[in-house]
Amino acid sequence: MNSNEDNVKWFRNAAPYINAHRGKTFVLMFGGEAVQHANFANIIHDIALLRSLGVKLVLVHGARVQIEERLKARALPQQIEGNIRITDADTLMAVKDATGSLRIHIEALLTMGLVNSPMHGAQIRVSTGNFVIAKPIGVRDGIDFKHTGLVRRIDAEGINTQLDFGSIVLLSPVGYSSTGEVFNLALEDVAAKTAIALKADKLITLTEQAGLLDKKGALIRSCGVATVSQLLAEQDDHVQQLLLKAIIQCGKQGVERCHSVSYTSDSALLQELFTRDGAGTLIAKDHQEQLSAASIDDVGGIVELIAPLEAEGVLVKRSRELLEIEIDRFTVIKKEDVIIACAALYPYPEARTGEIACLVIHPDYRGGNRGIRLIQALEQAAKRQNLTSIFVLTTVSAHWFIEQGYSEQAIDKLPEGKQEMYNIQRKSKAFTKLI
Repeated sequence: MNSNEDNVKWFRNAAPYINAHRGKTFVLMFGGEAVQHANFANIIHDIALLRSLGVKLVLVHGARVQIEERLKARALPQQIEGNIRITDADTLMAVKDATGSLRIHIEALLTMGLVNSPMHGAQIRVSTGNFVIAKPIGVRDGIDFKHTGLVRRIDAEGINTQLDFGSIVLLSPVGYSSTGEVFNLALEDVAAKTAIALKADKLITLTEQAGLLDKKGALIRSCGVATVSQLLAEQDDHVQQLLLKAIIQCGKQGVERCHSVSYTSDSALLQELFTRDGAGTLIAKDHQEQLSAASIDDVGGIVELIAPLEAEGVLVKRSRELLEIEIDRFTVIKKEDVIIACAALYPYPEARTGEIACLVIHPDYRGGNRGIRLIQALEQAAKRQNLTSIFVLTTVSAHWFIEQGYSEQAIDKLPEGKQEMYNIQRKSKAFTKLI
């Protein structure tokens, strides 16, 4: 397949994501170091592309690096207490200078329209203004933080009006008070409060790292807010703490999805939004129902859940003893310690594939996304085992698996071990998916 065919295939595969994102509101958060990076021009092009695809965008930029540069150039001391900058009158001037210059620079980049460039014909309107209402931090433990503030309120109505006009809204890490004062704010505070106030569909954080990393430095592809809370407890870098707190705050207050991707990659943002595997970390709002690996204590609940389908002949009957032996293959969803859904993954390492089996959801809980959550979890587990595909045999759920990206497969293409076990009388159909 040549490169043009690859591009066409990618575009076709991206179509469902394009449709899903159209009309949605995304808040993009990035620090001043991202703006300085050589790849920022590519990020601007991707932002323009997102806007052309109908995504409503709010950009929130930081300026810590630029503020520090100006303080150093003016021989002004940095006053930090409890990891919070004290913003006196002289420091406030540096803050205004840094944020104003960055805002103008970003606006200029978004206005580019050179022929033969990705921005040609974009005609982007950028809206800035007094959308962030702030209040002073005040005096804490005897320390007056002066012009350092906190977000008091976000003018969601004003921002939505501009988004409905087709503008990209650009917010700086400063806020204004009803008394006419200007306050220096944390980027993360502005971004999180904005995403929550707008009921945004996504908060996207652009960081130097590929995404959120575990203790070993490996990229976490997807997780829930509870996992981010664990990362926060282990983190001692203040800026990283602010980032994690913003994600947790959004996840707990209604933002369904947060993403963390690298600003150093010229493809990470689009990969994350328009491909199945993404490029960074997807953080989903925690559900009251918990998805987890099954334990031996769950055998009874699984037996009770699958028994009706075994009686109907929809599932192959499994004895309790067999379930106890194979329990480590199962993933379950629990609600108040009651198992309401389950599925199992049986790997065939020699064929680099695995079988999804025994996918069952309690009748009272069908109609949601529990089946999708289960197969996504099993797909991730299969990847960790270095499998390249997964398959399923089904007699009644063919259409549902097709909707999830599976395609029908000939029985003689199954792993040899599975072919030997195939029950001709059941006439199950096989469906497979590359992962």
